[in-house]
Amino acid sequence: MVSIPGNSIRKALPMDATPSIFDRASLLASEFAARAARHDRDASFPFENFDRLSEARLLALTVPAALGGAGAGALDAARIINILGKADPSTALVLSMHYIQHLVMARSTRWPSRLARKLARETVEGVALINALRVEPDLGSPSRGGLPATIARRTETGWRLSGRKIYSTGAPILKWYAVWAKTDEPDLRVGLFLVPAGLPGTRIVETWDHLGLRASGSHDILFDDVVFPFDHEIDVRKPQDWLLPDFTQATVHAIFVAAIYDGVARAARDWLIDFLKSRVPSNLGASLATLPRVQEVVGGIEARLAVNARLIESFAADFDDGVALGASESNIIKLTVTNNAVAVVEAALSLTSNHGLTRANPLERHYRDVLCGRVHTPQDDATRVNAGRLALGI
Repeated sequence: MVSIPGNSIRKALPMDATPSIFDRASLLASEFAARAARHDRDASFPFENFDRLSEARLLALTVPAALGGAGAGALDAARIINILGKADPSTALVLSMHYIQHLVMARSTRWPSRLARKLARETVEGVALINALRVEPDLGSPSRGGLPATIARRTETGWRLSGRKIYSTGAPILKWYAVWAKTDEPDLRVGLFLVPAGLPGTRIVETWDHLGLRASGSHDILFDDVVFPFDHEIDVRKPQDWLLPDFTQATVHAIFVAAIYDGVARAARDWLIDFLKSRVPSNLGASLATLPRVQEVVGGIEARLAVNARLIESFAADFDDGVALGASESNIIKLTVTNNAVAVVEAALSLTSNHGLTRANPLERHYRDVLCGRVHTPQDDATRVNAGRLALGI
């Protein structure tokens, strides 16, 4: 197994693929970590990170090998996301959304094969990222139901798209949008349309000024009568046909989001360990690491991280092996890992006093970043309610 600085998830995961992709990710992670504080402070987008990912041939990680990619599954992709999430979770978030879309393309019977091949070729050859744009000001999270206000009108020249999407992660760099919209047809349909970025009538409104993940460029994107071809329908159905979520999308989304926030917690843990070993109060005459109370709290941190590693590893491996998995279980994995991650950083703060909250140290940034896990779809309340209903047969 290739060694990575710190107690990363890969120490708990067996290496069953060529280590070169993990070596490359680890080298890039050092670069990304060095820039993360500046991008966080300025809320600037880390374009250079994606140039480096492309050079390292990591953007095409989940593109099928037959189409020139690495053909990685969820487990190896989660490892890469975890390594990068530890360094710069904003970069890891944008990358994870891109990975999800290519995994869906590879497994879906609904994605038009011509378009899937085109996008695969582009991401193998350069920086050509895609993300799904679903959330709207009035709709909120589509995972809670409701029809989008964004509308695709059928015309003689193609579809014409109008609407506004919010929290569009990676907006400054995306080349393709998978836009969740409804049609104006008499028999209304709803679903995803593939829209090239930069078409006339498309505008990015820089609204993202968040507590955490500040470098993710999750701005609003406006579509004002944007024309795109008829054959760019991805998956458009009657509303009632969307009652069951896309299995691949839901499962890998839960795994990858969990891997990001677990990475943040591991970055916090590593900084804490260095702090506790080097901090020697004059009244103690020894490092803080020698205190039993400190050792107990750190042990609790290690326990949570060990649980996270096992959950991510086993669930991603099951997905790759074709084990039947449920959406509720996927959501529970995300809930458990992200809440463990938040608890890890909060425990680190409890041991560091003012040092943990000063901008001169990274722990306050890790705390702001990890809190985003609680509001990242699927939200905890929806996960618990759904699990409760299933248990009660309601």
